[in-house]
Amino acid sequence: MSLPADHSADLIPENVLAAPGNRTITSLKDKESRTMVDQASRMQPTKSASPTPLKVVAATDLFDRVQRLHDSVARRASEIFESQGRTFGRDLENWLQAESELLHPVHVDVAESDEGLTVRAEIPGFKAEQLEVSMEPRRVTIAGKRESHAERKDEKTIYKEHCSDQILRVIELPAEVVGGRVAATLRDGVLELKMPKVAPAKKVVPIGPYLM
Repeated sequence: MSLPADHSADLIPENVLAAPGNRTITSLKDKESRTMVDQASRMQPTKSASPTPLKVVAATDLFDRVQRLHDSVARRASEIFESQGRTFGRDLENWLQAESELLHPVHVDVAESDEGLTVRAEIPGFKAEQLEVSMEPRRVTIAGKRESHAERKDEKTIYKEHCSDQILRVIELPAEVVGGRVAATLRDGVLELKMPKVAPAKKVVPIGPYLM
């Protein structure tokens, strides 16, 4: 069963989502999310390359990076607010624009079975050493950064270009998983996470004066 990826845990602050006038923007965001999930649901690792294993780190290891990116998006959203004549009621729109300018989009598909969950994230162009993945019982965080350099020459001048792409995606999971048993691999630009669900607690059934 495929489940839509949740955008609610991304960088958008709660006060921005709750601002007046953002209902239309939120519905547009939900529509965009469903479209992205439809595209992501077709992602399946091919057999053209061997999968590269990734190390899963503790959530605390990514805290500083997430906070820095959050601050960068907040500053850019404030700049957009100022450049538009301090127009109120567009907080969410400004925040989403800032995100699109600073973060590389990540299309995500979440699938659930009786035994576990599988998360696939489309991140073409990123290598395993450029990515970090952290696990919590009901949440996955994917972060990454890559830098590229290019040179162009003519008869007189050398042009150098530098580009930095960053990704940050926080995905809320529909069930609690065992964080220590996550298998993370990267193949053909698709990051795949396989994680078993936490076993449900056994029910205690009272029989007479005793508990079974």
